[in-house]
Amino acid sequence: MDKPKHRNTVEFQVSGSYALFTDVLTRTGGERCTYMIPTYEALKGILQSTYWKPTLVWIIDSVRIMNPIRTVRKGIRPIKYSGGNDLAYYTYLEDVRYQVRAHFEWNLNRPELEHDRCEHKHHNIARRMIERGGRRDVFLGTRECQGYVEPCVFGEGGGAYDGTGEMPYSLMYHGITYADEAENPEDMGQMTVRFWHPVMRDGIIDFLPPKECTIKRHIKPMEIKQFGSELGNFSGLSEPELELLAGGEDCELDE
Repeated sequence: MDKPKHRNTVEFQVSGSYALFTDVLTRTGGERCTYMIPTYEALKGILQSTYWKPTLVWIIDSVRIMNPIRTVRKGIRPIKYSGGNDLAYYTYLEDVRYQVRAHFEWNLNRPELEHDRCEHKHHNIARRMIERGGRRDVFLGTRECQGYVEPCVFGEGGGAYDGTGEMPYSLMYHGITYADEAENPEDMGQMTVRFWHPVMRDGIIDFLPPKECTIKRHIKPMEIKQFGSELGNFSGLSEPELELLAGGEDCELDE
């Protein structure tokens, strides 16, 4: 736990009966196999399901593996694009539980939303949404793997890999940088896929920030979709209405 703790940090636990963080090498075939640990992109998606606005970008700092890593193979009948379905075997993680620490940064690619950059407001709303289990359904990698979010204190409680030392993993999918979240000049206007070599230390994996991933590839050019008051709110509600639904209108950081 060498990473500094940001003042807009959120900490939560996510758990579920199954998880499928698909190894990209098995995506093109019918037999999918999970990574042994969650990907950055999957954890970011869980947090975005809990609370998301285009004003900010969630940065996943660390994940702690709480339960032993176990896999199970299940027969699945995925729908075929040509019609009907087929039999395939997917390898899932079973009985998963993770502690996650994350923080947010402003999305500087969206100057039209600069007026919405109130750190205390977003931090407080995000913590309330974590307490309520999120705004949308939470999935652990794929839709059939339901997840459940609740608050926690990162590092508290006993984990299955406490005191086990260092455990390196091979090259692994990190995530996708979309054009509206690109920070490096070479990634501007591009959809970029990232990879990295994770290392688990005593059950904790500290993630590289997306901008520091050097193993990457540009997939295709991409334009940034614009948001703003002149275009109408993408939810159809005004900002006061959204804040009221979120449980308050405060712009104070709880200490």
